[in-house]
Amino acid sequence: MLLGELSSTLIPEMVTIPAGVLLQKDDRKRERWTAQVQSFDTSKYLVTQALYASVLDERPSQFTGDDLPVDSVSWFDAVRFCNGLSERYGLKPYYLEHGDGLVDRCAISDGYRLLTDAEWEYACRAGSQGPRYGALEDIGWFAENSAGTPQAVGCKEPNEFGLYDMLGNVWEWCWDLYDPAVYGEYRVFKGGGWADDERGCLVTNRRRSHPTFRVEDLGFRVARSIK
Repeated sequence: MLLGELSSTLIPEMVTIPAGVLLQKDDRKRERWTAQVQSFDTSKYLVTQALYASVLDERPSQFTGDDLPVDSVSWFDAVRFCNGLSERYGLKPYYLEHGDGLVDRCAISDGYRLLTDAEWEYACRAGSQGPRYGALEDIGWFAENSAGTPQAVGCKEPNEFGLYDMLGNVWEWCWDLYDPAVYGEYRVFKGGGWADDERGCLVTNRRRSHPTFRVEDLGFRVARSIK
């Protein structure tokens, strides 16, 4: 898809990710575990500013451009977007938002949602076993090649699943709580961004912040469950 077409269609182009098993680790907590990942669909590209504005009529990003990834969005913003996109296409919203700030998942929903931590890493790896799915200069925008700004989505090489910008450009919110016992409501985000050095753009990197947190190198992509 050409970038001009990406802006004009205003609908995520989805890729089906096959089921599989993922070995994960968290160096901070010194933990390792195995995750079973069911097949799901995820967007080929990060959510762009044009798509975000078409759903929520908002342009929160610090950098301006229809084909740039949306940035400066909170986890709650990403949830609102997923539900708004679902409603646009007549799908049952995935998230149940409560007035007290709690968000539940709807088990029977066919709508758009965020990726889980395990889904994101599994989709990013695309069968690879190293710290990245390719040479970072070829696959991602980071501090050494970004010129200090996010870049239009889809301009670097995709991974083996056909997904773009999984490493670099902007970090991506995931569904998961990071460590409720220590960090309470903090949610996971992954992938590295345009301001990070090479060490920040690793498949296994996992950062966290409060779901209201917004910063200029943090966005997201969407997923849908396969029933």
